[in-house]
Amino acid sequence: MNTSLTGKIRSLGAGLGALLILTLVTGVLYPLAVTGVAQLLLPGRAGGSEIRADGRVVGSSLIAQSYTLPLRKGQETAPPDLRWFQGRPAAGLGTNTENTRYHLLLSGATNLAADNKVLVRRVEAAKAAVVRDNSVPGRPVHPADVPADAVTSSGSGLDPDISPEYARLQTNRVAARNHLPVPEVARLVHDHTEGRTLGFLGEPRVNVLELNIALEELAARR
Repeated sequence: MNTSLTGKIRSLGAGLGALLILTLVTGVLYPLAVTGVAQLLLPGRAGGSEIRADGRVVGSSLIAQSYTLPLRKGQETAPPDLRWFQGRPAAGLGTNTENTRYHLLLSGATNLAADNKVLVRRVEAAKAAVVRDNSVPGRPVHPADVPADAVTSSGSGLDPDISPEYARLQTNRVAARNHLPVPEVARLVHDHTEGRTLGFLGEPRVNVLELNIALEELAARR
């Protein structure tokens, strides 16, 4: 009986010892090592890919921001602030309903099929809005000129980038709203266009937050 009890205690002690060692290695030492290597080799990405302007953090290059006007009485959706370049629609985002202490958005796609009537109407309305908002006197935008990313949301709803085509489509409107020469705004788009990763992965893209920071700086200089 004593031998059996001693064996059980020894087994229990061995199990607890293994648990403590594995917790220390996998829960403390390994995360610290990975964090240290990441901070050493990729400090920007390890820190959240922060973007700074005027000495303060204004966002992340990985997460989209909205550029909208304040809601007015009777409005359910904030209208876009047309002084700025606009990102992709965020139709797939849900609203947090559990923790109401904070205003949080839930990332996600619409999960609607391509022939879904709700999605079709949403895309048609978005295309009409892009045409209307970006047409300026003497330089109309035609529906055929609207790229797909201007009227569809990404899988996460938080895509920080737009296509160079969509950025160029907005150039005339942004220049007019900010009283800037069109060539200077077009140069901003060109300078902030990134090519494919490693030359073959993904598509060319423009980070909207970085582009709008450059736009703000250009407008301040003018």
